[in-house]
Amino acid sequence: MPRNSAPSFSELIAGCHRSAIHLEMRDVYGVASEAEDFAEWKACGTITATSVERRRPWLDLVRETVGRGVAMRRARIVSTPVSEYIRYEHAGTYLNAEAGESVRWLPRRLASDLALPGNDLWLFDDRLIRFGHFTGDGASAGHEMCDDPAVIKLCGAAFEAVWERAVPHERFTV
Repeated sequence: MPRNSAPSFSELIAGCHRSAIHLEMRDVYGVASEAEDFAEWKACGTITATSVERRRPWLDLVRETVGRGVAMRRARIVSTPVSEYIRYEHAGTYLNAEAGESVRWLPRRLASDLALPGNDLWLFDDRLIRFGHFTGDGASAGHEMCDDPAVIKLCGAAFEAVWERAVPHERFTV
């Protein structure tokens, strides 16, 4: 059943023992914590050393999590040609991969026959979902927790269907 109070991501990942999967389905995110990096990337066309340092807490968390045996996988469904934001995400994804996160990309036109949840999500150990809610312009609108077994099964199956079709990051071009 959905719950509106959401533990922090750090708490959720700390309690994770086997897998943490992330399904992203938007072409634009307007998350405040990325605004400076995105603007910097738009200005110079590359991920800078400053941007890498800003991402260090996330990259360290991925390394630590993967280091204790948790498989972290991210699947992104994207429209093609991709948006400027997706080009930015793609440019920095090598850092996620170097930290141990597996990332794949699925062109949206190849997802037409897949049953997908209505929101981005993280699924922890096939037991708990954290849905991400966003406004129309991509700003975060909060999170919602769900531990309903039927919803977990649906979302897990949707992620696996996307993962199976998606292109590994190192082979996906924008």
